[in-house]
Amino acid sequence: MKSNTSVLLSIAIAILGYIIIRVSGVQISGALLFAIGALASGVAIQFIRLDKSTNSDSEASEGDFTSTTLYVGNLPYRANEMSIRTLFSEHGKVLSVRLMKDKHTGKRRGFGFVEMPQKDAENAINALNEQEFQERSLKVREANERTPRNEQNEEA
Repeated sequence: MKSNTSVLLSIAIAILGYIIIRVSGVQISGALLFAIGALASGVAIQFIRLDKSTNSDSEASEGDFTSTTLYVGNLPYRANEMSIRTLFSEHGKVLSVRLMKDKHTGKRRGFGFVEMPQKDAENAINALNEQEFQERSLKVREANERTPRNEQNEEA
């Protein structure tokens, strides 16, 4: 895609250059004009890439925050990721939603996890814990760290 942009920009510059040269009456070959266009477009693309990389760096610094994963229990089995995202979005930015399913049947297990920025997560806990959602009383709290499976097996 980027190479197509370079070629199209080169052609556009070549055509523009050709028109300017024809009006001024100077003779120049099309190959030379295309080469000048390619060089100019290469420089322009480098500036565009440089501009995009500085914008993404500033966006990343704005996005630096601590996220919190919330456990959401007692979910209705008919709830889907979109309905949970919509519910939690009323209390802040939702980074991800994962509803757990039984690996054998594929049916939802009635709980899931919502990842939010820390300040929004606290708001969501306060607002949604013990609140009714689709005729079920939600349990919302900060999720516990997951312990590796082999540690769980050693304790048993």
